[in-house]
Amino acid sequence: MNKNRIEGNAKIAGGAVKEAAGKVIGDGQMAAEGKAKKVEGHAQNAAGKIQEAGKALKDTAKKALD
Repeated sequence: MNKNRIEGNAKIAGGAVKEAAGKVIGDGQMAAEGKAKKVEGHAQNAAGKIQEAGKALKDTAKKALD
């Protein structure tokens, strides 16, 4: 796992907590902010997966050329 995947997962978890807390206390703004943070986390996590795939492709190509 790279930095983007770790940070993305942390944002997803934090967003889920904030969204749930907002729903429990009836604060729609807080729930919406939590949901937005989850979306941000999913995007960052996806960016990390792309980086990892690129690195794997690079490593595979390097091995093939050696």
